[in-house]
Amino acid sequence: MSDSTARLDLDNGSVELDVYQSTVGQPGIDIRKLRATTGHVTFDPGFGNTASAHSAITYIDGAAGILLHRGYRIEEVASKSSFLEVAYLLLYGTLPNVGELLTWESEINAQTLLNEEMRSFFDAFPRRAHPMAVLSSATNAISTFYDVYRRPMREDEIDAGARTLIAKMPTIAAWAYKKSIGEPYVYPDPDLGYVENFLRMTFSNPISDEPIDPVKVKAMNMLLILHADHEMNCSTATVRGVGSSRANMFTSVAAGMGALWGPLHGGANQAVIDQLQSIHDDPDATIPGMIARAKDRNDDFRLMGFGHRVYSNYDPRARVIEKFAQEVLDSMDQADPLLDIARELEAAALADPYFAERNLYPNVDYYSGILFRALGFPLRMFTVLFTLGRLPGWIAHWMEMNLDSETKIMRPRQIYIGEAERPYPAIEDR
Repeated sequence: MSDSTARLDLDNGSVELDVYQSTVGQPGIDIRKLRATTGHVTFDPGFGNTASAHSAITYIDGAAGILLHRGYRIEEVASKSSFLEVAYLLLYGTLPNVGELLTWESEINAQTLLNEEMRSFFDAFPRRAHPMAVLSSATNAISTFYDVYRRPMREDEIDAGARTLIAKMPTIAAWAYKKSIGEPYVYPDPDLGYVENFLRMTFSNPISDEPIDPVKVKAMNMLLILHADHEMNCSTATVRGVGSSRANMFTSVAAGMGALWGPLHGGANQAVIDQLQSIHDDPDATIPGMIARAKDRNDDFRLMGFGHRVYSNYDPRARVIEKFAQEVLDSMDQADPLLDIARELEAAALADPYFAERNLYPNVDYYSGILFRALGFPLRMFTVLFTLGRLPGWIAHWMEMNLDSETKIMRPRQIYIGEAERPYPAIEDR
């Protein structure tokens, strides 16, 4: 039931529309009867003003710089939780108690092995294949080993499929990396934690299996949590859109990976590193010069990692990463000149009214790439790491959508601007 109504006046009459209130944030005007009643549709490129579902997973207040997962602030979640705790929270709506967490971790660790036939799947890719192409293809491929999870309306199978996908994704991601560098695949160790196991499969090999630095585990855990969910973004909307056709969870998530791979979405942190590196390598580049270029309307130069589609304030995830980046580098006894450049550039931008007036603050991509570099990952793996973190958010949205009785197959409308009906000419008359 709606809480109130709104009236839309048109030339050919008016229509009364239901208004739904949210717990926090903007209310929504229900326009589902608009086309049938008035013959009109709404026009909203990018769907920036369109709510496609009720959701209880994540809330963003872009003006205040607040990000909540099931009501908990991201700053607290990132500092106090393990990644699997956050995955549980997103999927089931509550933080697990000690017993629930131990059972959850045990069930995940028990399913980290891939079917041995998957080795030939990875072997079939050329070494130059981008790890994201391997990752999304493998995610689709493993669904062929689990036919029982293809029925998205059975709640028990949805739950089991979620565990399977979360458990196997670190192995898929690590093997995609190993394929790209020509090293042997490393099998998972069920005695290790989720994040430590992923780092071990990524960086060890059969003749060198050194313990993983706990500082790296802590940093990777935090980075995965900060990427775990971000409301109805492009890739999440893609997962929901594909899933609305009753496509299985594996296929829907693989589609989300394709959306995330784009440079305007998950590839943005790589663009930040490329830009910082170019500033570092150019002896004539100066911070004031970069700021001046960014403000010049006649220059196509843009400061990468500044501004966000949702936030008109500082991205809270960026604050967490920035504070943690130096701690990680110090503990690893390693310096990164790109971090110094990033901080100097940020300070100069935030001190300039031009950026404040336009709400151009650092976003999560601004510092995440620096930490990924510090952990030893090449640029081509950055989006893979983003994917590994975003996985529980995608699954949570897919589960919520499939259990929502109001879900309908996604079918946006259009405003047609092509030719009206016309006669078909014979070929000799064209």
